[in-house]
Amino acid sequence: MARLPRLILPGQPHHVILRGNNRQAIFFSDHDREHLLATLAEATAQYRVAVHAYVLMDNHLHLLLTPPTADALSRMMQSLGRRYVGWFNARHQRSGTLWEGRFRAGLIEGERHLLACMRYIELNPVRAGLCTEAAQWPWSSAAHHLGLARSSLVIEHELYWSLGNTPFEREHAYREFVAQGVPSSELTQFTDAALRGRPVGSETFLKPLTIDHGAIVIQRPRGRPRKMPAVPRPAVRD
Repeated sequence: MARLPRLILPGQPHHVILRGNNRQAIFFSDHDREHLLATLAEATAQYRVAVHAYVLMDNHLHLLLTPPTADALSRMMQSLGRRYVGWFNARHQRSGTLWEGRFRAGLIEGERHLLACMRYIELNPVRAGLCTEAAQWPWSSAAHHLGLARSSLVIEHELYWSLGNTPFEREHAYREFVAQGVPSSELTQFTDAALRGRPVGSETFLKPLTIDHGAIVIQRPRGRPRKMPAVPRPAVRD
């Protein structure tokens, strides 16, 4: 089956996942992570893509991005992937692919789901048992949003600003929101949507998208369609 095209809308946030091939590590040291973030900063600046949240795990990364045009996201991610792999292979004397195919991306309805997606991303290290609080993981945007560090990479979304009139109010409100954790329904929703390229949003948000992107928006069961049972024919009497 041919893979579906990505649903990328300019000016809208997208949850992006980039995974190591065969779940292999994409970082061997903190220096690798620092270089990935520096490369990400250069690529997003070049294509004017806004980074609202991020987390670097051992064998994958999550990003929450808003592109200015429909093709900016793909071009930025291609640039990031190529440049980092070239540097990584040279540094660690290896060759070949590093990524598990193309990046995965799911459109996010900003008004209803952006903050929840930020929380999902920044709590990844906690769910993985790498730390007990999101802000303790140095390779994410959590400390920035919680007021414990400043990241020049992060462009705060207007919905984060709506949490309060001052930085203290915003940080306090977001800290309480993160402390609630990610409901299991949201965990499954954000993971599956990004991996399958599905948008996350309300019915009001999704319905207009079905006109031009019905194959992507409408979720169908995985696997082959079920065969309908044969309808028994009535017996024919002589």
